[in-house]
Amino acid sequence: MTRGIEDAEGRGAALEVNPVGTRVEIRAAAPSGGVSLICNPDRARELAAALARAADEADGAGSAQPVTLKARELRRGDVRDGDRGMTVDGVRADGATVHVTWKSAAGRNWTQGYDAEAEITLRRRARNAD
Repeated sequence: MTRGIEDAEGRGAALEVNPVGTRVEIRAAAPSGGVSLICNPDRARELAAALARAADEADGAGSAQPVTLKARELRRGDVRDGDRGMTVDGVRADGATVHVTWKSAAGRNWTQGYDAEAEITLRRRARNAD
């Protein structure tokens, strides 16, 4: 499958993704250079997820001012304000405690407990609730 894309300077480029036996080949070519990767399907999915997260971050960059919510109001996809990208991967309420599972831009997950009324500042609010 070949897709037309643009490089950083807005010039035409191509992205090609094809199965090669039990592997996936990804080629990106542009007037400024190119790259070719061959990886297993799991790595290809990880790459696709990383690209989607980066695209989401780029979409939200410079958008509305940060918003502060109670921990109990968090939902999957919310992005915490701060130096490092942290996205809400899941939220579970347990009485007056809210357990938030965060996912870093590097793909690491961890769960942190908050008082349900604790204020959390977000860089970007998720578009749709799960």
